[in-house]
Amino acid sequence: MKIHILAIVLLTLMKVNAQDENMEKLPYYEIPEASENYTAGTVAARMIDGLGFRYYWATEGLRPEDLTFKPNEDARTTSETIAHVFGLSRVIVNAALKQPNDRSIDQPELDYESMRKQTLINFRTAADILRLAEDLSDFNIVFKSEKGIREFPFWNTINGPIEDAVWHCGQVVLLRRSSGNPFNSKASLFSGKIRE
Repeated sequence: MKIHILAIVLLTLMKVNAQDENMEKLPYYEIPEASENYTAGTVAARMIDGLGFRYYWATEGLRPEDLTFKPNEDARTTSETIAHVFGLSRVIVNAALKQPNDRSIDQPELDYESMRKQTLINFRTAADILRLAEDLSDFNIVFKSEKGIREFPFWNTINGPIEDAVWHCGQVVLLRRSSGNPFNSKASLFSGKIRE
């Protein structure tokens, strides 16, 4: 199973690299074609695909003034919100990869473009792995810290980081609209395609 997951991750990264070479097209410019069959894995993957599409367009074309915008002193900036979604994407992909989220390991600081790209790759990797799964009971969220290990079922991935990331994508759209740079109206959230 681990070799199978590793192969999926490598194929996803090769797809992303090929896309990068082809006009720097990142995952989720458009949503992938729907699976022919409904399984637990294909439904979970489609949820993440929908999130990836929303995130792509929520964050596409942000300007420096958009990234630093916040509606008041108590709120997060757009950049801070995007960093939070990046953290959520790591929890989602780690559940799919069956890896713990180790809070003792420092994460490297990424600039906005690198963070956006890695978030999209994380979503695509998780979706590609889950799309092949019949049973999601092995894809638990595991948090590792100096206090020990805490494990949660995949249900918590759905109502936790996946839905939280969707929530924050909406916030990014609202923040960018408030800073004078609205969401691309040609991005159809219903079809997952770009309207002509």
